[in-house]
Amino acid sequence: MYAPYFGLKQPPFSIAPDPRYLYMSERHREALAHLLYGLSGGGGFVLLSGEIGAGKTTVCRCFLEQIPRRCNVAYIFNPKLTALELLQSVCEEFRVPVEHAGAGEPTVKDHVDALNAFLLRTHAVGQDNVLIIDEAQMLSADVLEQLRLLTNLETNERKLLQIILIGQPELRGMLAQPELEQLAQRVIARFHLEALSDRETEQYIAHRMAVAGLAGPLPFDRKALQRISHWSRGVPRRINLLCDRALLGAYGSGTTQVTAAIVDRAAAEVFGKPGAAESSAAGWTSGRWAMLGTGLAAGLAVAGIAALALGVGTPRPGPGKVAHAAPAASGAASGATRVAAAASSAASSAASAVAIAKPASAPGWLASTDLTAGFSNVVRNEKDAWRELAPAWKLALGDAADPCAEAERQQVACYRSTGNTLPLIRQLGRPGILTLRDDASTAPAYALLVALSDQSATLRMGNTERNVSLALLARLWRGDYATYWRMPPGYENKIVVADSGPLADWLIERLAGLDGSGAASAPAGDAATFKARITSFQIAQGLKADGLAGATTFMQLNRAIGIDEPRLATSVSAP
Repeated sequence: MYAPYFGLKQPPFSIAPDPRYLYMSERHREALAHLLYGLSGGGGFVLLSGEIGAGKTTVCRCFLEQIPRRCNVAYIFNPKLTALELLQSVCEEFRVPVEHAGAGEPTVKDHVDALNAFLLRTHAVGQDNVLIIDEAQMLSADVLEQLRLLTNLETNERKLLQIILIGQPELRGMLAQPELEQLAQRVIARFHLEALSDRETEQYIAHRMAVAGLAGPLPFDRKALQRISHWSRGVPRRINLLCDRALLGAYGSGTTQVTAAIVDRAAAEVFGKPGAAESSAAGWTSGRWAMLGTGLAAGLAVAGIAALALGVGTPRPGPGKVAHAAPAASGAASGATRVAAAASSAASSAASAVAIAKPASAPGWLASTDLTAGFSNVVRNEKDAWRELAPAWKLALGDAADPCAEAERQQVACYRSTGNTLPLIRQLGRPGILTLRDDASTAPAYALLVALSDQSATLRMGNTERNVSLALLARLWRGDYATYWRMPPGYENKIVVADSGPLADWLIERLAGLDGSGAASAPAGDAATFKARITSFQIAQGLKADGLAGATTFMQLNRAIGIDEPRLATSVSAP
């Protein structure tokens, strides 16, 4: 309804748990890291709890996308079942046939025997098995005990079934009960997903708008964002409901700027807050708000046809401006004229480029998705980009045909990855190369990311630097990121858990120095302790907790122990 009016490709605030819209706050990264750690933790239980609407299911969907193919997954989303019904559901999810000798229906034992045989058979061919139970606070005590019994099947090295429990805060209280102590002792990782802070709430809104296709400034003013944080309490689902209704209200008002007054009225409608809709700015009333929610879709369809037939067209107002319809002979005619103008404006804006507002603090802001507009020299060769990045690392590459090979001879490695997010790059905290694709050409361009704030990024190509909004960057960048990092002596590839030697000793000594436990207490040859140290560090740094010391793990370790590497300039504006 309102998406084209704001220059969006789709509604940004659906409450469906779409992983594309997952905003990876520090809390969400830690939650995902705990789930990934549990996947390789040797079996048992992993517990993820959080308030209603905090994003638990969305994190779980993101987790499911990262599960390797060798892993079989059973997902139970309605756990209000008896012990037998749960076993039936688990067998159905794993596609395990259950047989029963004699008359009657299969029993609990029939299901457990079939499931145990399946777990042993898949383990023999190198497959893992994960059971995920959402809304786990609805499980009864006897069903939880049955789940505990399912984890009794094990080999000398690991349990054969990994169970992930996802639920509301009361799930933690359930597992604290004395009768469930045996199950609680089998929880190898637990994490409680807290609500977003005020700053994270703003970043969450900007992220979802950018994913939905926003190319201009955020249509929420500062006070509106503060009111959203207040009414939503930082809960993502409440943020989605409130922002969706607020954008609808702004659209119905004919303004492209969501104000605090609009947010307060939206909160009154969505959450039923008393006194939140007492003001009536911009001519809005509760009756008109209700009418918008029930009848605007039909009105838009009629008005859109009328606009096409009559050639009605109204320029889209700039940020903060209100579009006023011409006076009509009656209230009904005035409303129809206004809706027709809005529909025409939306169609017009969808067909044209959306200009980027120019902040006073950012001269030279890019106002187009054409990369050639703003840079004197667009870098189209990746090797040239590596050479431009080299001085920050004090590398002398000369005219080397392969910049990465020459860098390795100077104990610096090239790192490339896809599918990155700005929060992850902010976490790595180093300048790097972004692969950009604009609207004007098919060939990619390579820009150096030299600074990153909560609202904009500074890109460099050739001798030119330009600030771009994060919304515009989202249209140009699809997650390809590359950078240098200093390798420790003897580094070749990933360090396996059972590795030993000078490099493993160097790594465990640094990790022990960070946590204050001392290197002597954790020899590198102790595979279990070695992996646990690496995994613990990765979780603390918001990395994938796989227990393998790869490039990103060493990048964060270099940062933690003070290795001389350039740092990405980052800043967060004051609220």
